[in-house]
Formats: sequence, structure tokens, C-alpha cells
Amino acid sequence: MKKFLLLSLIAFSGTVAAQAAPSESSRAEYITRIESCEAILQEFTGSTANPEIAIPPSVLQSAKAIVIVNQFKGGFFIGIKDGYGTVMVKRADGHWSIPVLVTAGELSFGFQAGANTVNTVMIITNDQTPRMLFKQRFNVGVDAKAVAGPKLAEAEKFNHDMISAPVLIYTKAKGLYAGATVKAGWLERNDKVNFELYNTTYSLPELLYADWVQPIPEVVPLMNLVRKLSP
Repeated sequence: MKKFLLLSLIAFSGTVAAQAAPSESSRAEYITRIESCEAILQEFTGSTANPEIAIPPSVLQSAKAIVIVNQFKGGFFIGIKDGYGTVMVKRADGHWSIPVLVTAGELSFGFQAGANTVNTVMIITNDQTPRMLFKQRFNVGVDAKAVAGPKLAEAEKFNHDMISAPVLIYTKAKGLYAGATVKAGWLERNDKVNFELYNTTYSLPELLYADWVQPIPEVVPLMNLVRKLSP
């Protein structure tokens, strides 16, 4: 009987340890998500970016937070099946936070027939809007007004009234014009994936607004890019 209890205790302890330890495969997936978000931001901001989708430097420099989203279409015209993103905020001291992973869904922009994925960059222009993620789910365009942001190709036409909305949306969908109001689905905090990514018990608010967790090497390239775009 004692031997049975001892074996049971060992088995239970092993199960708990397995549950508590981060999965290497899932952590690798989360790192891939960070890297893909960096590539998306590069597409919208790099020197070779198409002016029809490129974000003007003046818009980037006004950013208080940046959200980069990669989503997978489930329908022909509309309908997002699944997605993820990263959010970074510029803190009160002017330093950018580490990137924090979030879940994203139900996003649709104009005509996107044939596209399997939808890549989006959201420039948030105030300090209050990112904190809406504290309540778990943030409905873009409902909880905070969202508009299509002016593109680099339109730089001579837009004025600062166009970038006064809390959320400026940039995507590759056709038919969106600067200043058009957009309902852009939802973003949701996902503390579980960040626990594994950063090997921490701190949740989204602490990761964004405190410096208690140091960046891991894999997120540094994205951080450096954001710092360069919006110092």
C-alpha cells in the first residue's frame, strides 16, 4: 500500500511539473509569431514598402502604441477564422515596452478575395486605448473609434484631423480611404502564451507598463525596429 501511494505521488508530481513547465514546441511557435509580426511591420514601413500601403513617418512618430496583427481568412470575401498579434506601448518615460502577444479575430477590411491572410498594423495615438485590453477583450472601432490611416502615397493630401482618431488602421485591403470609419473586430489578451514566451507569471498589464521582465533575445529585433520608427 505504501509503495502504491509513493508511486502515485511520483506520478502526480510528474504530471504537475509537466503542466507547469513551458512547452518548447509552443514557445517556438510564439517566437515565430513575434518574428512574423516584425516582418509585417517591415512590409508597411520599410524602404521598399509600397506607398499605397506604407505608413507615413509622421503617423509612426505620433504612436503611443503599435498593434501588429496576422489573421487567417475562413471565407471568400469576409470572415476571419483565427489570428494573433503583438502589442507594444510607449511608456510615460518614453521607452517602448516589450512586445506582448494577443489573440485577434473577426477582422474584415473591404474586398480581399483570394487572400488567405490579412495583415494589419494599428497605430494607437493615445495612452488610454491600449489599457482597454486590461478588461480581456477590446472591440476595435466599438470601444474606441478606428479609422483607415492615411498612406504615404496620400501624404500631401491628409491633415492632422485625419490622425486624431484613437486607432489608425493600415491593411492591404482595397477600397479603404483615409479617414473612413472602420469596425475592425477584436483583440483579446492571452496571458497564457506570454507566461510561456517570457517564462513569467506577470500578465499583460505588468508586461506592458512595468520593466520587471527583461526582453528575450528573440523579441529584440522587433523592439529595435519600433524604436527606430518611433523614437
